[in-house]
Amino acid sequence: MIESQLLAAVGIGLAGAGHCLGMCGGIAAAINLTGNTGSGATLAYHAGRLASYALLGALLGAAAGSINLAQWTLALRYIAGLLLIGMGLSIADWWRGMSVLERLGGRLWRPVQRLSSRLLPVRHWSQAGLLGLCWGLMPCGLIYSALAWAATAQDAVESGLLMLAFGVGTLPAMLSTSFGAAGVQSLLRRRGLKLLIAVFLIASGIWSLAMTYQHGGHLLRPIAAETAPHATQH
Repeated sequence: MIESQLLAAVGIGLAGAGHCLGMCGGIAAAINLTGNTGSGATLAYHAGRLASYALLGALLGAAAGSINLAQWTLALRYIAGLLLIGMGLSIADWWRGMSVLERLGGRLWRPVQRLSSRLLPVRHWSQAGLLGLCWGLMPCGLIYSALAWAATAQDAVESGLLMLAFGVGTLPAMLSTSFGAAGVQSLLRRRGLKLLIAVFLIASGIWSLAMTYQHGGHLLRPIAAETAPHATQH
């Protein structure tokens, strides 16, 4: 199960290439062009960015897992399936509903933006790494959707790994911007590739919903067994 989820996470990051290039591409390119910072600063920025995704995923996964209720677990599994479908529809440009998460995250980003602005211009790799850590909180519907989906794993390690895999999926687009690989950018922006990954995500979401519906009774059965004696006493 985790293998298919990791593949889906990489696919989400890869399919969001156009979104990534628009949201983060400018700063990624700028870091590589600021004097003596060189490629070390660029790599530090991306390492910080991936670390922020993994850390946020782990924190949300731990928080979701702290609630030990069968109904909660069942609800999260349904949410995970719906989010996969929503992200697939969004990547294919068939539905814009996921953008609401960007508006919700705008308030969270403002204080982080003030902090990150102090790190510019980047003069050292440590500044670039810190900037990457800040970037995980930017108001990006793709990031927030991936975080919400990863949190449904209800486990700090698994959710962190899913977000790390998501970050790995964004690397081809972001590194191609940093190092001027126009051919890679053109490939990642192709409509056919986006549609292929979108269909994969939608199919994964539908399969997840079907499996949850089919096996959801196993989660609720212990609760029914516990309440049944009480019901017969009244």
